[in-house]
Amino acid sequence: MHIHILGICGTFMGGIALLARANGHKVTGQDANVYPPMSTQLEEQEIDLISGFDSQVLKDFSPDVVVIGNALSRGNTAVEYVLENNIAYTSGAQWLAENILHDRWVLAVAGTHGKTTTSAMLAWILQYAGLEPGFLIGGVPENFGLSARNGNAPFFVVEADEYDTAFFDKRSKFVHYHPRTVVLNNLEFDHADIFKNLDAIKKQFHHLIRTVPGKGLLIYPSDDIALNEVLSMGCWSEREEYSKSNSSAWSVKLLAAANGSNPDGSVFEVFWKGDSEGIVQWQLIGQHNVDNAIVAIAAARHAGVPVKYALEALAEFKNVKRRLEIRGVVNGVTVYDDFAHHPTAILTTLDGLRRKVGSEQRIIAILEPRSNTMKMQVHNKTLPDSLSEANEVFLYLPDDYSEKFNDTIKLLGNKCHAYNDIDKMRQAILSICRSTDHLLIMSNGGFSGIHQKLLDDLVCMGSESNGTDTEFRNYPEEDVI
Repeated sequence: MHIHILGICGTFMGGIALLARANGHKVTGQDANVYPPMSTQLEEQEIDLISGFDSQVLKDFSPDVVVIGNALSRGNTAVEYVLENNIAYTSGAQWLAENILHDRWVLAVAGTHGKTTTSAMLAWILQYAGLEPGFLIGGVPENFGLSARNGNAPFFVVEADEYDTAFFDKRSKFVHYHPRTVVLNNLEFDHADIFKNLDAIKKQFHHLIRTVPGKGLLIYPSDDIALNEVLSMGCWSEREEYSKSNSSAWSVKLLAAANGSNPDGSVFEVFWKGDSEGIVQWQLIGQHNVDNAIVAIAAARHAGVPVKYALEALAEFKNVKRRLEIRGVVNGVTVYDDFAHHPTAILTTLDGLRRKVGSEQRIIAILEPRSNTMKMQVHNKTLPDSLSEANEVFLYLPDDYSEKFNDTIKLLGNKCHAYNDIDKMRQAILSICRSTDHLLIMSNGGFSGIHQKLLDDLVCMGSESNGTDTEFRNYPEEDVI
């Protein structure tokens, strides 16, 4: 069967492409925004990728079925061609449910934050235990090098997104998955382009809970008010709570880092019903990643993996690309790539990095607030607090939405530098760089490849300075915005 995917470079749809190809189908796709890591992954798998949504592509390919991503809407030329010509179509979530998940033990990871990392941890723990799970994750876990695979029955880990399924199916994607094990990381308001308020999201989460069997398991933080309100609507499955205290079934204690510095999340102790299960020392940092680890351990235990093996697996966990990923270190300047695009995710990422580097080294936050929720000004007044640990903040605000962030710029004060020209912003960043600085680049898009451009610039500047890199240039007098 020839499957053509519209929106193939989305993290979820790219995973669908890999699964379809692994199941023997011919797979092609189109997308408007093509950038790594998904574009690279698809190219490596020799999946034909066409830029743009020209309907002539569909006419030439004549696919058996078109899988339509939720980023596409009516009016898109390819979508209109599918409808006009009565071509069979479905959503990614429905295709996944009908073709991959229908006879599997599904372990679903849901929540506003941490879904991708937790899913990757859980899949790796199961793999370490020899269970060879299938998975579909909204990123590329470095332990696997792929965002999706079929694996062997029965276990399949899926990142369970609450975003809507498609233009023709406005339910959250996760209601299609019918999981037996569910992780509920947290719940906050997000996706303002889809949901009117937090109550609307709670309703979708309760729809997910309704699909879990009686002997299935829900794992969640005991102190999350919104999730407790969802559970109060009705729950028919077993539950396990976690918290930072021994009052819950699962709890955790941060320990001093390996170098003897303050706890930064790189070393922690795990407790089950008040008894210590062991200590994890790993590559990750931040309380948020420790929280992700606890629920992954709990979910793996439900699938039969002893906690001992889960702890050993996490010691070898390599995280997901674009999660505080170090892209390079040049002349003492470290450049990171992170997917954070919600104030809470930005706050926890910065907090973890600050704990790691200490108070003496500078963190320069470089943010592209491009999510629909950000553009709708929902987070304007909370965003400044989430950036409090940064010494300097650079915002990339193209002209089509720059004025929407006036409140944020004002609240951030003198440490905020807003630009509508990415090259001028890049030069301004370079002008204040010092050796030992940390450039934390945050975006849920490609950010015009600024990560590599900054690294290349730093190499050139280091050569020009003959190694005297304590500070590169003076800061420009005026910002663009």
